[in-house]
Amino acid sequence: MQSLDFAISVENRSTILHFSGCLCSENLSELIPRLEKTLRANPADLVIDLAGLAKIDDPGVAVIATLREKTVARGGNFSMRNVNAEIGETLTFHDFDRYISGERKPLPGKPDLLSRLGDNTYRLLLDNVSNLTFLGATIFSFFDIVRHPSSLRKNDTIDYMKKVGVDALPIVGLISFLLGLIMAFTSSVQLQQFGANIYVASLVSLSMTRELGPIITAIVVAGRSSSAFAAEIGSMKISDEIAALKIMGFDPVIFLVLPKMFATILMVPFLTLFSDIFAIAGGLFVGVSMLDLTTGGYLNQTIETLDLFDVYWGVFKSGVFALFISWIGCLKGFQVTSGAAAVGQATTSAVVSSIFMIILVDSIFAVLLTYWG
Repeated sequence: MQSLDFAISVENRSTILHFSGCLCSENLSELIPRLEKTLRANPADLVIDLAGLAKIDDPGVAVIATLREKTVARGGNFSMRNVNAEIGETLTFHDFDRYISGERKPLPGKPDLLSRLGDNTYRLLLDNVSNLTFLGATIFSFFDIVRHPSSLRKNDTIDYMKKVGVDALPIVGLISFLLGLIMAFTSSVQLQQFGANIYVASLVSLSMTRELGPIITAIVVAGRSSSAFAAEIGSMKISDEIAALKIMGFDPVIFLVLPKMFATILMVPFLTLFSDIFAIAGGLFVGVSMLDLTTGGYLNQTIETLDLFDVYWGVFKSGVFALFISWIGCLKGFQVTSGAAAVGQATTSAVVSSIFMIILVDSIFAVLLTYWG
């Protein structure tokens, strides 16, 4: 730590303070009491000599400003001398002259409730306009692909199918296996009391194929792929690659969005089927190892419980989830304005929005299924 020294002299009825060293925050605790004592015992006019001063920080500037204010308040004159270029830049940076004269820059006031309400409403309207614009562009591009299938970037679509589906299979399988295992273990505690161990197979298979399998798969894909889509498109936007595509005559939605959406919609239903199989395997492991069930008996009970409608229903829901996951991920990427921080916010928002939409859509499907049958 660099030390601070100051000396006092009196010239022509003026007090001269000679600072040397570092006028910094770590040295001010001992300096301020000595300065106050010096000002009371010497003439009112004050001159600050900074010839030996090597460094000054924000609190140091505040000390000099306070000395100026106290001197003026006592009716004395204040001046500084031997201010080198570096110290002068620091004083200029802090707008020293305006600060000590009391002309401080006004701080922005805190907006009132009405202003915040208006600002949030305006932002919400802008977001909705952006969402509708992107939705319209996606729909028109989809019909354009239907009329001209060759315009779809097939190699990119296959590459995204690998990233969304094949690469996610290990984590989806492991989570589903553990989930089936947990469900079988917890339900067996109650069913064993009634000698109904065999119904563990019914509970696991029905709950996984109808509800948990599609939801768990969709959440995993949202965490992996939706955030990746947002980060990829967001990074391209801040580096002006999307603007370059437009200049070259490419439609960014057809070029970037539709391959991701097609790949996700094609692969998530398959992942859901694998999730169902791994969850049933987890329940089978508990049934055989802890509940004295046979493998054939467990699988027969699973087949008798499930209808094809249950499997189709779960696969259909997962396809709808995939549509929203990919669409939201791409939308958040296009909403990035500038900077790496905005890309990070877009990825986080993509995951949160996707999971919220998955739960919302699943709730709607649950109500529809109840009234349907």
